[in-house]
Amino acid sequence: MAPFLPGSAGAGPTLASTKAFWDSYGMHPMSREDFEAAVDDALDSLPLEVVNQVADSNTVILVDEEPEGSEDVLGVFDGVPLTERGHDDGLLEPGRIIIFRGPLIRMAESREDLEEQIRVTVLHEIGHLFGIEEGRLHELGWG
Repeated sequence: MAPFLPGSAGAGPTLASTKAFWDSYGMHPMSREDFEAAVDDALDSLPLEVVNQVADSNTVILVDEEPEGSEDVLGVFDGVPLTERGHDDGLLEPGRIIIFRGPLIRMAESREDLEEQIRVTVLHEIGHLFGIEEGRLHELGWG
């Protein structure tokens, strides 16, 4: 992806341009380490039974900087939902939940807002792992 240059046609903001904006107001985007800790905090907020099901589902939760092809994607579940798995699916490739740091930082209005958006995004993608459709996730406030 080409770097964002102010005034360039069609270029969206990058993490670097957002940091410059936040710095101008005396604020700072969340470090990678703090971002990953916020993802962990979102997981820690779940009931133990849900955490155990996620752990048993052979699904890894990752943080990446940017999605491929779309700046609007906050997270993605890549795998077979639990509702579509059979008892003979032991050879499935591991599922992945990816939380994208750049878009979440760009959309947040404050650190508290960012932490909440991270939590909602983690819950949203775990919802897809459990087979919950997009519309229902939005009804639940996870979208």
